[in-house]
Amino acid sequence: MRSEALVRWTGTALGVIGGFVLGYAMVRSSGIHPPGSTVIITLTTIEGGIFTYLGTPYLFGGWRRVNLRLGSTPLPDLVAGLLGMIIGLVVAVLIGSFVRDFPYGVALSAVLALLLGLTGARFGMTRREEMLAVFAGNQSQNDNPKRIKSALLDTSVIIDGRILDLARTGFLDMPLIVTRSVLKELQLVADSADSHRRSRGRRGLDVLTSMEKEPETRLDVLDDDSSGPLEIDARLVRLAKKHGYAIMTNDFNLNRVAGLEGIQVLNLNELANAMKPIAIPGEELMLTVVKEGREAGQGVGYLDDGTMVVIENGRRHLNQTISCTVSSVLQTAAGRMIFASPTGADGTAAKRRRTP
Repeated sequence: MRSEALVRWTGTALGVIGGFVLGYAMVRSSGIHPPGSTVIITLTTIEGGIFTYLGTPYLFGGWRRVNLRLGSTPLPDLVAGLLGMIIGLVVAVLIGSFVRDFPYGVALSAVLALLLGLTGARFGMTRREEMLAVFAGNQSQNDNPKRIKSALLDTSVIIDGRILDLARTGFLDMPLIVTRSVLKELQLVADSADSHRRSRGRRGLDVLTSMEKEPETRLDVLDDDSSGPLEIDARLVRLAKKHGYAIMTNDFNLNRVAGLEGIQVLNLNELANAMKPIAIPGEELMLTVVKEGREAGQGVGYLDDGTMVVIENGRRHLNQTISCTVSSVLQTAAGRMIFASPTGADGTAAKRRRTP
């Protein structure tokens, strides 16, 4: 992240210098005197800074990154990018018709066409739904109004790390957005004096770096308004409510606040609980009783995915692997809990063996 920002601002500085040199050469060759010469040099200097600021990210990473993005970008995004490029080139032609008669006007027109074309393509791909809605008479947004447009990632879900594994499965077909304020908070955590917090922050930054390289994942960085006293959660809620985004989080309080604001929340903990295997009452399980339960006579075992099973009359089978019959399943906020009893009316028919 830091290296990319450094390259971008270095390119912008070179563009400012190049724009100044170009304006000075135009004034010298045309014999223009103040105040006209000052205006021309100022315009070319500003123009050089703007174009290099916009164009440097496309050069950063080289052709390999462009080729990877083209191979992984969905067809609707490519079509929207093509439309944006065409619009950018049309604007470049209109501007080029005015500057072509200046010294180095042909070269300047070519640079304009390149930069505005790339900028238009980028704009088209990031604002695909709005552009396609304009050209299709707003039908694309009405086909599936419940479809999530984009999801904002908060700090907790990034540091958790499971979002990377989920993205690699291909189930996330929506654009994921990381705001500058979240990146700033991650950087502060990564620079913390506390070793535990520092490792968590660095892990979050590593997760974002890995997600950026995933061909099936679209990760965008959004410059949000960081002014004012609002905290990160409040900024995410405000941004999601303004643009109709969802929020992906593991934070319980953010989950509740966003839900009260009418924002769709994607909670990875709820997804993990939903994906756990469902035990059906009457199903037989082979379990090892690893400890005593809270109530008298109870034993506790665990499934392979970590789901806790409370075994009635299982205390006497401590450290044994027995056959249990599921009696009921309880879904709680912390996860799923299963109640079972040893196979047989009184547990005498339970199959058991000593664990090593």
